[in-house]
Amino acid sequence: MKSGYRGEKVMAKNSNRYTLKLNGRTVSVDDIPAHKIVVPVSGGKDSQASLKMACDQYGSENVIGLFCDTKWEHPLTYKHVKKLQKIYNISIYWINAGSVEQMIIKYKRFPASNIRFCTKELKIYPSKWFYSDLSERFSFEVWYGMRSDESNKRASRYAEKEATELYRPHEVLADYPQYLGKRGVMFKLPILSWSAVQVLDYLDGLENPLYSSGFRRVGCFPCLASTPKDHQNSFNVDFFGKGQKNRIMKLEEVIGKKHEPANTGQACMFCNI
Repeated sequence: MKSGYRGEKVMAKNSNRYTLKLNGRTVSVDDIPAHKIVVPVSGGKDSQASLKMACDQYGSENVIGLFCDTKWEHPLTYKHVKKLQKIYNISIYWINAGSVEQMIIKYKRFPASNIRFCTKELKIYPSKWFYSDLSERFSFEVWYGMRSDESNKRASRYAEKEATELYRPHEVLADYPQYLGKRGVMFKLPILSWSAVQVLDYLDGLENPLYSSGFRRVGCFPCLASTPKDHQNSFNVDFFGKGQKNRIMKLEEVIGKKHEPANTGQACMFCNI
């Protein structure tokens, strides 16, 4: 059997694709009431700004959040995602399709700047399946907290996009199927032209506390495709960070390969929203 990531899409049966929870309780997508807007949240400032904007413009009763749990986030991020429900008076559904550790063992390698199977299998695919299941019952908008100045790649990819427009999902991210658009699922990039300063001003001190510890981005802790400096900042920040370093070392022993951080600081297209 050949090992290693080749970018293929492995689709499991519907009942086994993901687990969905609300406040720690397993729920079915069929139990979710119709809403106008779904906001994917990572615990980071950009997705929180999109969430706040959606609630401000359409009311909390018309908005839900979706958090893709990779089992690799900092405890403060998990705590913050739960806190967002109270801040904005909404429900945030937690979706899980495995863990970062499971993906590393499965592909017998660590993620890299150009090979982000963790993003695809733990965030893009689960969210795609969720949107597909939800769209069988009603149409909705998905508000992504992507900003052009996060990376050169994002600036190039979204150069022709407008923050006020709605787009079919595959026009924003090629991994999403065209049939979602036909079902009435539309994507919006509401803070596309915003700067990081504008985002933080808008949140008015309610952002993830990890930012006050010097982190530029919040998501997987650390993002295994980030730079050596990002890794060291994560390892040195607290007891959990030190534990993450030990987890990586144990994974190196399991797969027989050493983890090499990325040389560039390009943001992941999906993880750091």
